[in-house]
Parts: sequence; C-alpha cells; structure tokens
Amino acid sequence: MGTIKPFRESSKASSNSSHPPPVTSSTARFETVNVSHDFKINGYSLNKGMGIGKYITSDTFVVGGYEWAIYFYPDGKSMEDNAAYVSIFIALVSDGADVRALFELTLFDQSGKGNHKVHSHFERRLESGPYTLKYRGSMWGYKRYFKRTVLESSDYLKDDCLSFKCVVGVVKSQTEGPKIYSITAPPSDIGQQFGKLLESRKCADVNFEVDGEIFPAHKLVIAARSPVFRAQLFGPLKDKDTRCIKVEDIEAPVFKALLHFMYWDNLPDMLELVGANSRWASTLMAQHLLAAADRYALDRLKLLCEAKLCEDIAINTVATTLALAEQHHCFQLKAACLRFIAMPENLKAVMQSDGFDYLKESCPAVLTELLQYVARVTEHNVLASGFGNMTFLDGSDLNGRRVKQRLY
Repeated sequence: MGTIKPFRESSKASSNSSHPPPVTSSTARFETVNVSHDFKINGYSLNKGMGIGKYITSDTFVVGGYEWAIYFYPDGKSMEDNAAYVSIFIALVSDGADVRALFELTLFDQSGKGNHKVHSHFERRLESGPYTLKYRGSMWGYKRYFKRTVLESSDYLKDDCLSFKCVVGVVKSQTEGPKIYSITAPPSDIGQQFGKLLESRKCADVNFEVDGEIFPAHKLVIAARSPVFRAQLFGPLKDKDTRCIKVEDIEAPVFKALLHFMYWDNLPDMLELVGANSRWASTLMAQHLLAAADRYALDRLKLLCEAKLCEDIAINTVATTLALAEQHHCFQLKAACLRFIAMPENLKAVMQSDGFDYLKESCPAVLTELLQYVARVTEHNVLASGFGNMTFLDGSDLNGRRVKQRLY
C-alpha cells in the first residue's frame, strides 16, 4: 500500500489560473408594513381641564409585530405651554428596541369641505430616514399640535367630537440569496394508487350491477367522491342491500368510465371504452358520461366532459350536444354550440341532421335562443359586408335574385 504525500499548491499555478473567481450575490429588501387606525373622541369638552400631561388613549393596534396607541392631551403635554395647545402622539406600547417607522396623522374636517389637517412622512422623502423608536414608551407626535381656542372654533370639532386617523408603517428588511440547494418533490400519484386498487379488486366491499355486468368497488372511495353514492351507501335512506347495488338507466361502458374517474381522477380513453376508432363514438360516450356525472354530482368530471365535447363539436353531433347542455345546465358548452350552429356555413347542415329533430322535440325553448344568435351573426355579417355581397340561406341576394354559389 502506498503512502499519502501532502500536496503543496504552488503560488504560480494559482496566480496563472484562467478560471474566473466564483460570483455570489444577494439582495437586501426593505419595505414598510402599513396599518391605519381610526380614533374618535366623543365628548371633547368633558375632557378639558383634566390637567397638563393627562391624556386620552386609543385602543392598541398591531403593526409589524409591535403594539401602538394614540395619545391625545386635551390640556397639552408641556407645562411651559400653560394648556394653550392640545398635544397628540403615536406611541410604541410594546417591548421593542430601535423600531424604525413612518407615520401619518390626519385630523378630519367635518364640514365636508375636505380641508383635513394631514402630517405625513409617506409622501415626502425624509432627510434622516424613518424615525427610530428606541424602547417601549417612545413617541412621535406634536406638543403644539393645535392651539386650543382655534381648534374649538374650527370645522374639525363638530358635535363635540374629534376624528383622527393615523397610519403607522414599520420598516421590515430581509436579505435574499441564491437558492443553492433544492429538493424536487415528485407529483402526486394518489390517483394511480387508487386506480390500481380498483384494478386489483382487493378489499372491494360493494358490487354494482349494470346491464348484467358486475363492477366491484370500495364503499369509502365511492362515498368520498360522490355525495349521491354517499347517501345511497351510508345515508338514512340507504339501500337495504349495500353489498350489491343495481344501477338503472346507464350503460355498462359509461359506468366503467364513471368508476375510472372516481379512482384515477382523469378521463379514460373514450375510444378504448367504445372499442371503435370514431370521433362520433367518442362524442357519444362523452355525452353519456356527462349525464352520469351530473346524476352523481361529480362536478369536475362534468366539466371535463364539457371541455371534451366543446373540442369535438361537429355538424352531425352539435344538436344533441346542445340539447344535453340545456338539460344538464352546462352554460359554457351551450353557448359554444349556439355559436357554432349560428354560423352561416353550419346552420343549414345542422338543421338537416337527425339531432336537430331531437333538439326541437326535447328543448323547444332553445330554438328561440338560437334565433337570437343567428340574428347577431347575420347583423355582424351585414355590417361587415356593407350589404354588398350578402346572400341568404336560400341562395338569393337582397333583391330576391338567385345567386350562383361559387366554390373556392
């Protein structure tokens, strides 16, 4: 075994190094935490003559982690003024050392003229910076705030009441440096874990019978996801046999998709479920699944189905999708369908589809809304074209003459 020899770094090597020195950085941020406090003195005259140095205090309020209060001296704070002035101060009333703060004090003009008496540090730059209150009991304010005789004859005093507002801004600072180390947390996989539980069928304690097909599930999971199932499984009017529940008026593939969502929290592959590579079949499945989601109060699934149907709007399915949106109160999907049908290039073809007959029978009120949409689109087209090249659905122009349609 060899020996370990100490390594001596030559000064020449270090001085000739071509690597730049590492650069570090940090940022010091200063800001004020501002809180305002309103203070009213009702019965001002009853406090006159209470004595120089005697005060009325507001309730305490917290700013920047410190407690503050307003002190008002009806006969002044200083003996030398002989009660000729009123005094007012904002005081630090909790423990604190070298608390830096800005202040604003307003005495309201109660005549409605808006001539308020304002002293503010926020609107002007202080040459010496914010005030520093060194200990508990430190104050900022004015010994000669207002000559008492002038105050008592002014619009600031009304119905023997004075109204003050103060704003205290406590200076806070923090230093931010680069985040050298970080740990990335993986995304949530709770949906995958519940999905695997559904696939394994382990610990299943309820079966759903749909069109003769049995779907094992877990009561607590189903109840947690759907308030309807919760009432059916655990409510006061629950089914007599909660081990096997027969589900009517829903097809097995749709219920399978419903279970998939309740465990996996996402939409299943629609084409895989219907076993066909058809956009129409996928839309049909999404329509049925939306109705089931509404039935079992699965709001997120309902919205996902709305989004899917909105993406797949087509001539041959839009009428039935519109009827579905009307019946299940899907307002965004309904608006999208109406806009699509009202477009001149779509309207005639949609009206000739089988789904439009179903729409007229099941939701006749929607036709009125459709006419309003058509009117808006027509009006827009008229304004855009200036009437010059406009043609109607029957192929005639404004003068009733037949116009040969061109294909571009």
